[in-house]
Amino acid sequence: MAMQVALGVCRVNPSPLMTIKNVSVRCLATQAAPKSKSVQDKTGKNIVFVDGVRTPFLPSGTDYQKLMPHELARHALLNLSRRTGIPREAVQYIVYGTVIQEVKTSNVARDSALCAGFSERIPAHTVTHACLSSCQAITSGIGLIASGAYDVVVAGGVETMSDVPIRLNRNLRSILLKMNKAKTPLAKLKLLASFSPKYLAPELPAVAEFTSGETMGKSADRISAAFQVSRQEQDDYARRSHQLAHEAHEKGYLTDIVPYPIPGSSKVISRDGGVRVSTQDQLAKLKPAFIKPHGTVTAANASFLTDGASASIIMPEKKAKEMGVKPKAYLRDYIYVSQDPVHQLLLGPAYAIPEVLARAGLTMQDIDVWEIHEAFAGQILANLKAMDSDWFAKTHMNRSEKVGVPDLAKWNNWGGSLSIGHPFAATGVRLVSHAANRLIKEGGRYALVAACAAGGQGVGMIIERHPDA
Repeated sequence: MAMQVALGVCRVNPSPLMTIKNVSVRCLATQAAPKSKSVQDKTGKNIVFVDGVRTPFLPSGTDYQKLMPHELARHALLNLSRRTGIPREAVQYIVYGTVIQEVKTSNVARDSALCAGFSERIPAHTVTHACLSSCQAITSGIGLIASGAYDVVVAGGVETMSDVPIRLNRNLRSILLKMNKAKTPLAKLKLLASFSPKYLAPELPAVAEFTSGETMGKSADRISAAFQVSRQEQDDYARRSHQLAHEAHEKGYLTDIVPYPIPGSSKVISRDGGVRVSTQDQLAKLKPAFIKPHGTVTAANASFLTDGASASIIMPEKKAKEMGVKPKAYLRDYIYVSQDPVHQLLLGPAYAIPEVLARAGLTMQDIDVWEIHEAFAGQILANLKAMDSDWFAKTHMNRSEKVGVPDLAKWNNWGGSLSIGHPFAATGVRLVSHAANRLIKEGGRYALVAACAAGGQGVGMIIERHPDA
């Protein structure tokens, strides 16, 4: 059957993890541990997360469709300076993430910064690490600060899926390039004679994994089947995400959002555009999106193509005190992981979570806030079931016993990528911002951020609330 995962993963027979009914969850790790543990600073700089901002995240093809990526990033950068009170000239370096690059602004970090009025003397570079790109921007900033090269670093990410680069067919590109070099009219005519109408077919950006040729949606369907995640479980989780995001908007919790005035219009966008609270019956009517007719991943329980930008500022704690800046959190630890991109493409969190906890000397019970990227509802539930499987731990993770399951009462309580949206390279800063803001709002100490990404990769990060926040 097409739904089955071959080889290593399909034999997992996990016990039922949770029941998500009526947008509620059964907590699985409710015993609180004493909050006396301290995480060692490995950088010698006590690097802090001052604050993070973002544009509202909108489904692609909507109000941002006429904008270029640097315009969204410019807005985030300008409002980061206004929000924090840190002047643009105080910034020493800028790192930005992007995945689907706009060819006119291939170093979108530099171009966005110049358009936002940052000094031409501030260096900037762009990183790409699939859905981890703005996490990579942050950790690249950590490295720059830890090395002593810079103190004040801006890290962010931007993605615009409304207008992606579409290339001419490779054969046609080859003809056009050779014509530029042709010396005579006859040579050009010979090249034109080699033209075929089929060369007019354009090349769209890849939506499939390079190494497997499989779309991420199909992988999500297969991994959901492998871990026996039902359609209803996925729909219930998606409903939970949208309901919590809706409540967070209504209660004014999403303070990282900076409203975006649409150019040439009186319209100002102040909320995420993809939040939809639906009934179970409404979700059940949707057809499978990837593996038809038996798949379980639908448009409602998968994240949607999104436009948006984010930006954050980090620095040593000593520098923050010198500048009179009140940081929100310490950036305590992080790790990147990678695994089989065919059968374990979306299992990055299951691998990253135990590793980053071990690095920090923490346990699941020490974590007060969980902010985990929701690529698909099935991906989230498969990761939880993998973490709750002794067999998976012993067979694939070289562990003697299962990792265990987080307290779901602390999990993505303001919604997640399924509802808020997922501009590929901007999500990482959104996760860290929400983690820091939730720690402050909920009175917690430690937060864990994790995400999966294309290529079978993942990240785990530990955030600690700053005592002055």
